[in-house]
Amino acid sequence: MTDLRKAVERFWAAAEARDWAAFADTLSEDVVYTLPQTRELISGRERYVRFNREYPGDWHLRVERVVAEPGQVVTWTHFTVGPEEMDAISFFTGDGAGRISVITDFWPEPYEPPVGREHLAERY
Repeated sequence: MTDLRKAVERFWAAAEARDWAAFADTLSEDVVYTLPQTRELISGRERYVRFNREYPGDWHLRVERVVAEPGQVVTWTHFTVGPEEMDAISFFTGDGAGRISVITDFWPEPYEPPVGREHLAERY
């Protein structure tokens, strides 16, 4: 667990620094990345690094939370892309050698709460 958590922490630090060599070093050669909301799948380290390196815009990230258990790490990450802000929930699985082998990202979109519960909740 410790190795995978450290790999995920290095993964995010390298992504923010745009250090693509260090980023690639956190990944297994046959890493698989899935985005269920867009039904995209990217296989292989080279393609996944390129996917991130070529992402358009001036994006930055801040890790809000890391939850680790044996064989799996989950992160909540806050991103800014220009003026837009968004959050992502990412699930990481390791390959046993301390590298990331599977990543699944969820990008929830904010929405307005249903009417009728204003007396129960505060808005922030």
